[in-house]
Amino acid sequence: MPLALYALTAGAFGIGVTEFVIMGLLLQVSADLGVSISAAGLLISGYALGVVVGAPLLTTLTGRWSRKTVLLALMIVFTLGNLACAVAPDYATLMAARVLTAFAHGTFFGVGSVVATSLVPADKRASAIAVMFTGLTVANILGVPFGTWLGQAYGWRATFWAVTFVGLAALAVIALFVPKGRHEKAEGGSLRDELKVLSRRPVLLGLLTTVLGYAGVFAVFTYIAPILTEITGFSEAAVSPILLVFGGGLVLGNLLGGRLADRHLMATLLGSLGVLALVLAAMTLGIHDKATAIVFVGLLGAAAFATVPPLQMWVLEKADGAGQSLASSLNIAAFNLGNALGAWLGGFVIDHGLGLGSVPWVAALLPASGLLLALWSRRLDRAGSPMNWKPVKAPV
Repeated sequence: MPLALYALTAGAFGIGVTEFVIMGLLLQVSADLGVSISAAGLLISGYALGVVVGAPLLTTLTGRWSRKTVLLALMIVFTLGNLACAVAPDYATLMAARVLTAFAHGTFFGVGSVVATSLVPADKRASAIAVMFTGLTVANILGVPFGTWLGQAYGWRATFWAVTFVGLAALAVIALFVPKGRHEKAEGGSLRDELKVLSRRPVLLGLLTTVLGYAGVFAVFTYIAPILTEITGFSEAAVSPILLVFGGGLVLGNLLGGRLADRHLMATLLGSLGVLALVLAAMTLGIHDKATAIVFVGLLGAAAFATVPPLQMWVLEKADGAGQSLASSLNIAAFNLGNALGAWLGGFVIDHGLGLGSVPWVAALLPASGLLLALWSRRLDRAGSPMNWKPVKAPV
């Protein structure tokens, strides 16, 4: 894999730390800014919504720029956003800075996926996407725990100062190592051409499949700490080490999903969604024993990120043209929309009588639905049905 790909991985690492580290700093933020813990928790929701809005918006606005220029501009936005977080005088400013930072997230991973696939031979494209997303998985294993420790030891602002410097480093390596020219925007592409991707049935079905798959993951992961303490019987101190097992699963699943998708994209997509549904369903029983609960936490991480390279590659292939960057960015937004939907669904299940123990099997229904949707999409493709949605004229 070329050095340019690892430069993209560095940017992905910084973005991953920014997205998830706030979860470990909610108490410090709420105490320092004088807001409730639930209000501090909205900083997570605000970030997710920023990704959903910013991904298509910035991708569309920068559609005529060279992709290297887009990546550099996004890392500048990311760095300034974290700097604003570090010096934010109040809650409203911190929320605005979080949303600003999130705007860079979806477009970076969307455009970065297109650039990554252009840097390698055709039979390595899914693996290239997986290598870039390794930055996100390593952020969960190393960056988030270190950032949480740093914030607890020296104040939450110290964490955002550290991520600001990570952004500067990522900006430098992208400027040095990502070549300009091999992945310029295709000639003849226009805003209208890019927006046409939204009329392509396979792309829209792919985006919906991503939402369903990741809603299942976050329906459980959002509530993994109370599941492990209240159902499995672990102490609160044991949760963080167990989450390292989840992070290790993320890395392994991501790289395995990329390698398998290079060989058989559709089979990997269908298989990874099926495995994710089975892991979530079986987790309903596994969480009642400490040893099996740890195993299932690792399996959940592996199954969750094994779906990422094939889902991203599937949407890229179905876009196939001027709209690739937009479709790729929209798929990142779909991951985050799935995160928000899953967190809501898990809370709904808990609050309406089914309880914590029912969350995994309810969550399993979502990737299972995504699997059925992907099978239907493949059937339509094989039947030769029209690729685009077309308006139906009313009979006269």
